[in-house]
Amino acid sequence: MTSHFSFNNVYHHNQAVWDRMAREHCDWSRPVTTETIEAARQGQWRVQLIPSELPSGWLDDVNGIRVLCLAASGGQQAPVLAAAGAEVVVLDASIEQLALDEMVAKRDNLVLKTVLGDMQDLSAFEDESFDLIFHPISNLYIPDIRKVWAECFRVLRKGGKLLSSFYNPVVFVFDRSLELAERGLMKPAFTLPYADITDLDAEEINKKLAKNEALVFGHSLAEQISGQLEAGLMLTGFDEAFQPAPRFLIDKYIPTFIATCSVKPV
Repeated sequence: MTSHFSFNNVYHHNQAVWDRMAREHCDWSRPVTTETIEAARQGQWRVQLIPSELPSGWLDDVNGIRVLCLAASGGQQAPVLAAAGAEVVVLDASIEQLALDEMVAKRDNLVLKTVLGDMQDLSAFEDESFDLIFHPISNLYIPDIRKVWAECFRVLRKGGKLLSSFYNPVVFVFDRSLELAERGLMKPAFTLPYADITDLDAEEINKKLAKNEALVFGHSLAEQISGQLEAGLMLTGFDEAFQPAPRFLIDKYIPTFIATCSVKPV
């Protein structure tokens, strides 16, 4: 199937899917309120990598630092960080998601910059441009996350942080049969790393396309964590959280959200 649906096709397909999801105000496309922005201006703010509070020391103060919200648009994290005093740039593949950040910025008199682009290619930015990269769950939509880690390392200043989150890849291993789930059964069906375009047959892929669903990649923990280390980053924090609204049976048994804090060595 790969020869018929290329990685480039995946990028443009997922771009269109997120434009639609932004218009439909999915969970990651619901802009924060003016009250939330005003609270952030007063020092009362929070942003989420996973469905839990950020661990102490990961992101205690952003006043005066330069932040890249990477594949993190939608009118949520970026405006809050800007209101808390950060100089914020948002890069995302979805113009409709970026428009939500722009809407909040205009509504609440915030300064932030939006950039349309691919998280695998940060060539729009100079080396050592940012003090912090905030990168919530999104790299399941691209084939090569090692490119992301390498680019993050390049654009971070020495001592800068990368806060990233992703799914535990175990969620991609099991058969997604609703009948099995209703019987409390989990049937391993796929090996890791996983990719819709290579692990699903043509009929299953066409069903996803017809429903305008994103095509995803289940990257291994080696890609997610060793990939950061190989890029030159130093892992300084690790966190997990349970899925608050389980989609798969496995979500009920292990925390399937993972967050990491990494630093570019001085």
